[in-house]
Amino acid sequence: MAELSPPASCPLCLGKDNHFYHQDKKRSYFQCQHCQLVFADANSHLAADAEVAIYQQHENNPLDQRYRAFLNKLAAPLLERLGNSGLSGLDFGCGPGPTLSLMLQEAGQKMAVFDPYFANQPEVLTQQYDFICSTEAIEHFYQPVNEWALWLKLLKTNGWLGLMTKLAPVQAEFALWHYKNDPTHVCFFSRDTFLFLANRDGFSLEFIGNDVILLQKI
Repeated sequence: MAELSPPASCPLCLGKDNHFYHQDKKRSYFQCQHCQLVFADANSHLAADAEVAIYQQHENNPLDQRYRAFLNKLAAPLLERLGNSGLSGLDFGCGPGPTLSLMLQEAGQKMAVFDPYFANQPEVLTQQYDFICSTEAIEHFYQPVNEWALWLKLLKTNGWLGLMTKLAPVQAEFALWHYKNDPTHVCFFSRDTFLFLANRDGFSLEFIGNDVILLQKI
């Protein structure tokens, strides 16, 4: 596979300074020198039907206690910081088996769900929320600049954004990183990427482990 030239702009911050980062047997990857996002070559993105077919193989069952325990890595610290019950929340990218929204509802929050494939309800994107959560979704966004701008619009001042995604390792470890091998994973966020976004857009920022990120709009 021939090494490709970097794209004209970063899909997250639209920065123009993008460098070749890595190449494997299936894809080339680039890194933005402004926000440090690592992203796959757009020519390797799957067609929508192929992407949906992979998502439908996921066993995201609300009755699966192991899946609930996995999601609780985000739900528990988010609920601690929310404090009150009865707040309005949006589960963005809920997938074919919405579960985090049910867990948060069970804890007393008022939840809406959105997913471009499985819960395409544009009406829920017309109001603001006390918190937004997105688990194992942000790495799938082809143009995360769009979803990030939407979240900024939908989130109330002092509202919380709770994310779950594996944080990208240093470049020397990227070649062996299993997370990049999923063809639906196209954007990889590091700690530096989230620091960039928090500083630029006015968020406080907390990292919990290597896959939970909590931001508060200030």
